[in-house]
Amino acid sequence: MTSAANNASARVSLWPWVYGIALGYFALHLATSTRYGYFRDALYYLACSEHLDFGYVDQPPLIAVLGWFTRNTIGASLPALLLWPALAGALRIVLTAAFARELGAQRFGTTLAAALAATPGVWWVIDHQFAMNAFEPLLWGGLAFTVLRIIKTGNTKLWLAFGVLAGIGLQTKYSIIIFASALLIGVLLTRQRKILFTPWIIAGGAIAFLIFLPNLIWNIQHDWPFLELMRNIRATGKDVVLSPAMYLGQQVLMMNPASFPFWFAGLLFYFFASDGKTYRTFGWTFVITIAIFLITHGKDYYSAAAYVIVLAAGAVCVERLFKRSEGKPRVLLRAACFVWLILGVVPLLPLVLPILPIETFLRYQSHLPFEVPKTERSFVGETLPQYYADEFPWPGLVAEVARVYHSLTPEEQQRTAIYGTNYGQAAAVDFFGPQYGLPKAISGHQNYFLWGPRHYTGDIMILMGETEDEAREHFESVTVAATLNNPYAYRYENRPVLLCRGLKWNLQQEWSRVKNWR
Repeated sequence: MTSAANNASARVSLWPWVYGIALGYFALHLATSTRYGYFRDALYYLACSEHLDFGYVDQPPLIAVLGWFTRNTIGASLPALLLWPALAGALRIVLTAAFARELGAQRFGTTLAAALAATPGVWWVIDHQFAMNAFEPLLWGGLAFTVLRIIKTGNTKLWLAFGVLAGIGLQTKYSIIIFASALLIGVLLTRQRKILFTPWIIAGGAIAFLIFLPNLIWNIQHDWPFLELMRNIRATGKDVVLSPAMYLGQQVLMMNPASFPFWFAGLLFYFFASDGKTYRTFGWTFVITIAIFLITHGKDYYSAAAYVIVLAAGAVCVERLFKRSEGKPRVLLRAACFVWLILGVVPLLPLVLPILPIETFLRYQSHLPFEVPKTERSFVGETLPQYYADEFPWPGLVAEVARVYHSLTPEEQQRTAIYGTNYGQAAAVDFFGPQYGLPKAISGHQNYFLWGPRHYTGDIMILMGETEDEAREHFESVTVAATLNNPYAYRYENRPVLLCRGLKWNLQQEWSRVKNWR
């Protein structure tokens, strides 16, 4: 008890440097929130928020609930939506510093951990999108932090908190199963395994199960659509599959090469440092998580949330290394760390945060000595990175759809379905359409399929995302009603808007034909 009290009193404050870094990070995201536009997935999640349910084809329900809450409180502007991922990113910075402090870091180590957590390019990107990914590092890091506290204090009642976080994580993104499993295996592989043999872990598991239960029931009732989706993605070869060497290389790139010496030192700390032996659980957790995504050919950023634990350890490792120096050399070494990270981040910042006008960005991108990695085959050869390209086409697309729709007679409008081949097009109509007096769109893509065709039969349809030849296979008449030429959008989104008449089969009776889960 005395030792624990002394340790608590010796803990350094995270104020002001850690909180200052987190606040600056948060402010930069909000300051650039209106630079480009709405991300495709954000529009889709807002559409889901108008159909609240216990589950969706491609994600658990929490992001839709957050979308509903945001729309009904502070609105659906870009700053309102990006408030949440930016806040999650700021909290991740604080969490990484707190994790380092629990590992023994002092003032320099906690500040360095915060700076490291603000370094990876992948986190700048996901923290600028209203999506589930921004919350993963916070939830995964929270699970690891809880286990760290159990190891340090012996308080196994904290498994209850672990269960709460795991349950919330399951309602956010299913990939938390991989990290939580790796974490428990990591505990089992070390001498800390004794903390597993307690009824509190069973109670924590029960809490996680109860929180997850509504979504589990939804998946059972709908015949596990998420698993079907994952099978379809693999069968179609949608994602870029990397060799093991390329996958590991991408890990270094996405986390920013400037941070590599630090997080790799953190991994070595867990396995080889004498004072890291107590925390070897987290070394195993990291290795197992990376291995699972590598073997299963997951996208490179799937593993990003696991880096909280090695970045924190890297800061501890560097701080202890510098303790061997005294006076001015130590000051210079510490300053050099932050200068190194700043030089590693600032030149690449336009690539991960929309701080430049788009034409200026294109000139900047043309001078880069490398090409931005693609995670999906369809984006190979595009002008902009996927996360930027998916923010540009929507207002122009919906304006053209509205022009076509209002060219019809009122009687025809009542019978006209606006159909999006993918959920981005349909969700854009749902979001921007009301200002033009457009009805909600329909689609067979992802959860739109479950929302059905409503009253439409396919007699008249405004079709987005199909070629003329593809459309003629299904309609008696196909006319190019509008052409699109957004130079920044994904080329697929520049397909013409088609006015189609006379569907050759009944949309109501054969809706299953449009199902597109991939």
